[in-house]
Amino acid sequence: MSKSKINEIQVKGVPITIIDNDNGEFISITDMCRGFGDDTLIYNWLRNKNTVEFLGLWEHLNNPNFKGVEFETFKNDAGANRFSLTPKKWIEATNAIGLVSKSGRYGGGTFAHKDIAFEFGTWLSPEFKLLLIKEFQRLKDLEAKSVNLDWDFKRLLSKVNYRIHTDSIKENLIPNLHIDKTKERFVYANEADILNYAVFGQTAKSWAESNPALVLNGGNIRDYADLHQLTVLSNLESYNAILIKQGIDKQERVKMLCQAATEQLKSLKSSTYLSDKIKSPRLPNSSDNDNI
Repeated sequence: MSKSKINEIQVKGVPITIIDNDNGEFISITDMCRGFGDDTLIYNWLRNKNTVEFLGLWEHLNNPNFKGVEFETFKNDAGANRFSLTPKKWIEATNAIGLVSKSGRYGGGTFAHKDIAFEFGTWLSPEFKLLLIKEFQRLKDLEAKSVNLDWDFKRLLSKVNYRIHTDSIKENLIPNLHIDKTKERFVYANEADILNYAVFGQTAKSWAESNPALVLNGGNIRDYADLHQLTVLSNLESYNAILIKQGIDKQERVKMLCQAATEQLKSLKSSTYLSDKIKSPRLPNSSDNDNI
């Protein structure tokens, strides 16, 4: 990672290094572990089957030289008691670019592309992910002022896992539906509404019917979400992408996503580090459930 720009942010008093190079912005997940324990947490995270699948999805989207055969071996073995995986082993076996392992007493450790680092933050705690993204946004705001760029926190959150979600739909759902190409957009909209249902307790259509004035001004349900809700939506996009890839049916996915959303929103609401308040999601009603 030569010719890199190095920055540092602090999350809950923990300094976290960020390296910006030609491949994007990489965050030290070794530093991220310090508020929770030591870097053995990274190895525990890598042993998780969902983690391996997420890393594989990210690499397929961003790395044309990714070795898919080796990835499939890791994916099949992940979750077993005997399975272990280190960042170095993952990088060398699959030619991955999303994780970088650096040696050295100072500045060494494991770095992850920001998309992956935010996902690791979710695994540590939804609260930590939100604080991490807030500090990352603050850093980008400072940089933007010097070069007159337009950065927006909500926009960053909304983009974190959007492509991973839509590509999973494209590759795993649509081919099995055998529908006309003109109808594919309804599949994407339906999957987006599953996430809306999990987080807000209603579909985009139901929200629009209840808020006609906001719709006339060009608004939609996600435009009026708070930062906590957008954080959970981002988390659910990657989670749903993995569930889709695993072939779990829609009704079961709805239950799993609703449970995850409720738990994560509760965690964010009870945080002593976050002053913003959010409303707990209302229980989804049967009419919305019929529409997703």
